[in-house]
Amino acid sequence: MLFEIVIIILIGWIAGIIVNALADELPYRRNPATPVYADGSPRPLTAWSGILAFLLNQRTSEGGKPNPTRKREYDPSPALSWRYPATEFLTIILMLIAYMAAQQNNIPLAQQVFWYIYMAIMALIVVIDIEHKLILFVVIIPSAVIAIVDALVLPTPQPNIQNALIGAAIGFGTFYLFYKGGFLFTYLMGQMRGEKINTVAFGYGDVMMITLAGLMVGAANVIIALFLTVIFGAIGALLYIIARSVLGSRYSAFTALPYGPYIVLATIIMLLYGESVRFALMGV
Repeated sequence: MLFEIVIIILIGWIAGIIVNALADELPYRRNPATPVYADGSPRPLTAWSGILAFLLNQRTSEGGKPNPTRKREYDPSPALSWRYPATEFLTIILMLIAYMAAQQNNIPLAQQVFWYIYMAIMALIVVIDIEHKLILFVVIIPSAVIAIVDALVLPTPQPNIQNALIGAAIGFGTFYLFYKGGFLFTYLMGQMRGEKINTVAFGYGDVMMITLAGLMVGAANVIIALFLTVIFGAIGALLYIIARSVLGSRYSAFTALPYGPYIVLATIIMLLYGESVRFALMGV
């Protein structure tokens, strides 16, 4: 078991490096490429990993030739941010959680492979959403294809294709109503306040994310995931307001907060522990 855990950690580490590379390029509609520093200078192989870059003091470029077309618009500093090692640790942790859940529930190896792919996808969605407040179609669409293949090839213990498609429809329909209702809410609030509100209350990327969740976990589990998402979102918003108050910063109404991480958290819970959660909540 120890050997397997070491392998999972290595897989998670490598996946985290890939997640960081994709998070650097996809929001700017650039093709994935080898990692670079914020000024566009290529990173040495030992600095491709954020963890190694920090340990080996390779956070900054050393006289390389910058490539202005790949300069990081969101970070004027040439030093690597803490996002890089944090993402790798996050991906490793998610892989280990998936491994532990698989061992606990005697999940076949083939299904575990899909779970590990899902964990990397979830990490990528969280990183991009927190950093850019975006959930990208270029991530969601290939992920949906993977989930459909999973449902076709391995219908148990995951949902079969019919159940997966119903789950996707439930997720899409519910959050699409939220999405449209968000526009109505911001319009009415704008009329009441006498000012135009440009913040989107609920993004279409969130709609696509919960649709993907439905494909992954099926109809029954996505219903619970919807409720969990709303609860997590409310708790997260409350904690954000409290943190702003503690730090002496006044909360600004209609501040855009990323909702993707809450959907991801609910999806992971129902993907890995759906049967236990359903039994605890509903007795089925």
